[in-house]
Amino acid sequence: MTKLITNRELAGLTLRELQGLFRRIFNELAQSDPGTPQRRNSLASLENIQREINRRYARQWNPGAGL
Repeated sequence: MTKLITNRELAGLTLRELQGLFRRIFNELAQSDPGTPQRRNSLASLENIQREINRRYARQWNPGAGL
């Protein structure tokens, strides 16, 4: 996968889907060559996925946040 996964795309996924996608992109990253567009997009996508997962966990532990 060479496409960057955006926050907007991640918002519609379940936590389980996010975790599966993280594993898939991580494996793609491990097989990519340094300095390639695939590697850069994989790294950026992993950051976006991790940020979304963290956001959801934070919301679970602080139910009053965002009100």
